[in-house]
Amino acid sequence: MSNMIKFNSLIFILLIVRFSAAAQEAKKVDFLKAIEDNSFFIEEAYNQEDRVVQHINNGKYSLGNKHDFEYSFTQEWPVFSQKHQFSYTLGLSSINFGNVRGFNDIMLNYRYQLTGHDDFITLAPRFSLIIPTGDNKKGLGYGVVGYQFDLPMSKRVTNSLAVHVNIGYTILPFVETTDLNNIRHKNNLSIFNIGASAIWLATSKTNLMLEVLHYISREVNETNKMTNIGQTIISPGIRYAIDIKNLQIVPGFALPLSIQNNKTELAAFFYLSFEHPF
Repeated sequence: MSNMIKFNSLIFILLIVRFSAAAQEAKKVDFLKAIEDNSFFIEEAYNQEDRVVQHINNGKYSLGNKHDFEYSFTQEWPVFSQKHQFSYTLGLSSINFGNVRGFNDIMLNYRYQLTGHDDFITLAPRFSLIIPTGDNKKGLGYGVVGYQFDLPMSKRVTNSLAVHVNIGYTILPFVETTDLNNIRHKNNLSIFNIGASAIWLATSKTNLMLEVLHYISREVNETNKMTNIGQTIISPGIRYAIDIKNLQIVPGFALPLSIQNNKTELAAFFYLSFEHPF
C-alpha cells in the first residue's frame, strides 16, 4: 500500500511540473495579488523584498508512539536588494518521550534570485552551511560541518493555482559512527531530496496546500555498510494571511504523513510567520 502511495506521489510531482510548463504556452496574463509565503516543507522561490524581513516559526509534533517534537525558527533578510538573501535557522528537539532534548545543528543560508516573476519560471538557488551545534551522540546533529544545495522553482499557473518544485542535495563529510563491534568509522553521508507543492488560492488571504517530498538518505548501517533509506512525506495543509498595516501575519496548519520502511506516521504541523519592513 505504501509503495503505491509513493508511486502516486512521484506521479503527482511530475504532473505538476508538466501542468506548469503547459500553462506557459497560453497567453501571458496579469494575475491577482496572492500570498507569496513559504510552503511548510517546500521552499517557494521568492526572496525577501528590499527592506522587508520575515520571522518564521515551525513546530512539528509526532502523533506516533514516541511523541517527538521539533521546533525551528528562521529569519530571512534581504542583502542590499531582493537579488540576495541571507537567512539562518535555529532548531530544538524533544525526542523519545522527552528523554532527549536539546538544540539541533544551525543552518546559515544564502539564496540568489536568479529569475523573477516575469520570467518563464522563478528560480532562487540556495547554498547552506550546516554548523554542528547539535549533540550528535544524542541524535540532535551530525557532529560535522555539512553543506546543502537546493533549487526552489515556482510558477503561478492561474489566478487560483501556484506550483513549486524543489530539488536538492546535502553532503555530510566524515561523520563518525560506531558499528556492532564498537569500532569507530568515518563515512561521508548524503541526502537527496525532491518535492513539489500545489497551492490553491481559495481567496486572496486563504491557501489550501498539498505538499509531497521524497528523501533518499545515504547512511551507514550497524555493520558499517552504506545503505539507501527512502522517506516520503505527503502533507495537506492550510494557511491564512492577516494584514495589519505593514505587518503580515500568516498562521498555518498541516497534517504530514511520513512513509518509511513500509511504516506510516502522522504528525501535526504548526506554522506562524511575521513579515514587516525595517
